[in-house]
Amino acid sequence: MYAVLLIGLLTGCENEKPKVVYDGESLLKEKCAMCHNLDMPPKTYENEKAPPMMAVAFHLKDFMHIETHSDAVNKFIPFVQDYVLHPSREKSYCDKESLKSYGVMPSQQGNVTEEELEAIAEYMVTFYDQQKYLKEMQAKAAFEALPKGEQLVVRSGCYNCHDTFKDKVGPSFQHIAQSPKRDIVSVIENGSKGKWKAFSAMMPPFKGKFSKEELQTLKTWIEGFAVKEAPKTWRVKNGI
Repeated sequence: MYAVLLIGLLTGCENEKPKVVYDGESLLKEKCAMCHNLDMPPKTYENEKAPPMMAVAFHLKDFMHIETHSDAVNKFIPFVQDYVLHPSREKSYCDKESLKSYGVMPSQQGNVTEEELEAIAEYMVTFYDQQKYLKEMQAKAAFEALPKGEQLVVRSGCYNCHDTFKDKVGPSFQHIAQSPKRDIVSVIENGSKGKWKAFSAMMPPFKGKFSKEELQTLKTWIEGFAVKEAPKTWRVKNGI
């Protein structure tokens, strides 16, 4: 009896197929990028074959009132599975102008399976998120409002070691600007160690990271702190 049970268990294990786990992001790139732009925010081109995927996701989520994961499972995902394999003008949520411009997408039967579409749609719901997009646009607008020199500083991670008015791992930009022996461009390109007595950390070289114009932009921006006093809001925040 025990032998039969053991054989049955082993046989069942051998016949059980492993569950396939699909990567929605990879499938989206593999199956959809030929026609749809996948960026967020998207790039647009003349004579593009299909609307950007972000626009598709936002449009469907708005019209279907997708607010929870349950909504996505019950409405968004089944729609994508059905429409991609069996598209029609009647099923489409596109406005008339978009349909006129792009037409009805061709059926993708034979190119993608329902299981793959489930993973793609699940990824679309998660990745193309309106709140996330809004935050990214706000961060982008805040970055673009910065002076060009500070944009270079932020992009290069200079604030990890330096601050504007307060010394950190390295001297503040004001400290650097007020030094009579400063050689800002040379230090940025070649790095330094021991140049500042109170700071033992070595600054790595950034040669080749900036163009000549960018180096001059950085130099001008840093030198501007030589005559600046830290604003009151900054002093209060830092207890000065």
